[in-house]
Amino acid sequence: MKTLLVLLGPTGVGKTDLSIGIAKAFGTEIISCDSRQIYKEMRIGTAVPSPGQLAAVRHHFIQTISVHDYYNSWQFEVQALERIRELFQEKEVVLMTGGSMLYIDAVCKGIDDIPTISPELRTGLMEVYEREGLESIRQMLKELDPVFYGQVDLNNGKRVLHAVEVCCMAGVPYSSLRKNTPKDRGFRIVRIGLNREREELYARIDRRVDQMMEEGLLEEVRSVLPYRHLNSLNTVGYKELFDYFEGKTDYAEAVRLIKRNSRRYARKQLSWFRRDDDIRWFHPDDYEGIVEAIRLMKIG
Repeated sequence: MKTLLVLLGPTGVGKTDLSIGIAKAFGTEIISCDSRQIYKEMRIGTAVPSPGQLAAVRHHFIQTISVHDYYNSWQFEVQALERIRELFQEKEVVLMTGGSMLYIDAVCKGIDDIPTISPELRTGLMEVYEREGLESIRQMLKELDPVFYGQVDLNNGKRVLHAVEVCCMAGVPYSSLRKNTPKDRGFRIVRIGLNREREELYARIDRRVDQMMEEGLLEEVRSVLPYRHLNSLNTVGYKELFDYFEGKTDYAEAVRLIKRNSRRYARKQLSWFRRDDDIRWFHPDDYEGIVEAIRLMKIG
């Protein structure tokens, strides 16, 4: 049976090296489900695989669009499924790896049929957001969809704004469109989760931030500074350095905040993934155990 292997885990856990080894073991290619590695201008700060790693196994959805391009999890669902099915024409197994929770759920479970938001509506609501602040958008959501207002993280401006967009575009509450019913994909999905002891994971995250700074993250962020208002750049590692360039913090504090916020993001990822009882968890160093577990499922 055609099988999609999903290798997931928090930032900095060690997915990249392991995914290449597994892809080679099963003679397949890699679908990246990282919502930021897809942008051409964000190489260092998103830990894009090295040229050698990209050459070792063919990757898809790595640095394929610009930060100026609007892109969301629904588009990824459509495009990734199309690519996966193309690969299944020649391969029994396809490997998808990354840590973007919504992108993983989009492919594995599907996104409800949400209407496409018109550019005019998106621009208009964004202008309200920038002019009047998040509280104004919250109040709009409270009036349009009190059910979702009571469920959403009201400090997550992106999600609140998206819900208002959908309400306005569809003419019905966003909550009425959210069925949360997994879609049948027609192929088997096996989820492998990677994790480490907290102290080990946090130490790796801190070292990776230091390495990014050594590789030139500061200059990478400087190159996109004129576009800092774009949603694609509302990302850990970039927004902290935007504040540094704007004189809101000093360099040492900016680096400290990148480390802190990366650790917080890792905790958020793990909390999200732990809701799924179908994920089998391994230490990233247990390559042989992971491959053996996959083979015991009669995959590949």
